[in-house]
Amino acid sequence: MTGKEPRAWQRMLSGRRLDLLNPSPLDVELDDIAHGLARVARWNGQTHGDHAFSVAQHSMLVEDIMRLLRPSLSATDRLFALLHDAPEYVIGDMISPFKTVVGGAYKDVEQRLEAAIHLRVSLPPHPPEKLKKEIKKADTIAAYFEATELAGFNTEEAATFFGRPSGITLDQLNLTPLPTKQAQFTYLDRLQLVLAGL
Repeated sequence: MTGKEPRAWQRMLSGRRLDLLNPSPLDVELDDIAHGLARVARWNGQTHGDHAFSVAQHSMLVEDIMRLLRPSLSATDRLFALLHDAPEYVIGDMISPFKTVVGGAYKDVEQRLEAAIHLRVSLPPHPPEKLKKEIKKADTIAAYFEATELAGFNTEEAATFFGRPSGITLDQLNLTPLPTKQAQFTYLDRLQLVLAGL
C-alpha cells in the first residue's frame, strides 16, 4: 500500500487532464470530444456494417431528428442535442441494462461532466426540462431505427423497448456507419458550424 490517492483524471490527446471528480470547463476541448465520441461504439459494437456506429454519429442523428420534428430549432437547442451524450467521450457508452446495475454513482459523474462540457461552450450546465424531454424523444426515435437497421432487433421487439416512431421515416435518416476519422471530423465540423450560429 503506497497511501496515494487513486488517480481520478484522464489525460486527453490535447494534453488536458480531465478530473472526473471535479471536471473543469477549462479542461474540455471540442477536439477531444469529437475524437472520443467517434471511437465509442453504440450498442457495445454489436451492429452490422464494416464500421461501428459511433456515439458521434448517433449524436448527429439525434440532432437531425430534432430538426425534422422542429425545423425552427435554435442553434442553442441544436448544440444541446449534439452534446447530449458528450460525457461518453470520457466514460464510454454504457448500455441501459448496465446503467441499471451500476446505479446512481454513474449518473453523478455523468452530470458533473455534462455541466463542465456545457459551460465550456457557454451553455447553461444542464438543458431546460422541456428541451431535455424533446432530446429524449429524438434519442428514443434514433434508438428504434438503430436497433432495427443496425443492431438486429425486429420491429416488434424494438417497439416494445422504444415505441414506434411517429413523424419520422427511415428514408429521412443516415444510418450508414462511417469510418472513425470521417465520423470524428463530420461531428467536429457540425459542432463548429452550430457554435458559429450562436
